[in-house]
Amino acid sequence: MKKFFFLIFISILFPSSVVSEEIFLSLKKNKVNVRYGPSFESPVKFIYKKINLPIKLIDQKENWRRIIDLKNNSGWIHQSQLKKINSIIPIEDRILFKKPSIFSKPIAKVKKGRVLILQKCEGDWCKIKSENFKGWIKTEKIWGSIN
Repeated sequence: MKKFFFLIFISILFPSSVVSEEIFLSLKKNKVNVRYGPSFESPVKFIYKKINLPIKLIDQKENWRRIIDLKNNSGWIHQSQLKKINSIIPIEDRILFKKPSIFSKPIAKVKKGRVLILQKCEGDWCKIKSENFKGWIKTEKIWGSIN
């Protein structure tokens, strides 16, 4: 019981040491099985069919990663099917600009839910590419990490 109160006391004094950073990854392939548990013997829960889809890491066990996606679907994926984050998804419709400024030429309207590939980021802006366009997008209201 003393250990419990000590941990609560420490977490109040040093909240930053308790809070962990969100870690995002991307899918490496066009077809990725998501399983109920962290093993190949565990049944497939659902299948992602979108390469580069950003997902959030919420747990890990050996070579398995428990993930959650933008729509709160969760499950286990083998680490061989994941890579460092290289994409984002806007959670609202966004405007794609020619340069990293709202005063530059608008190129396209990017619909919410679209997977965008990150090329580089500068401050509050990221240069992205989609299937048809390249340009800059403001990094507010997005799913994924730009770090």
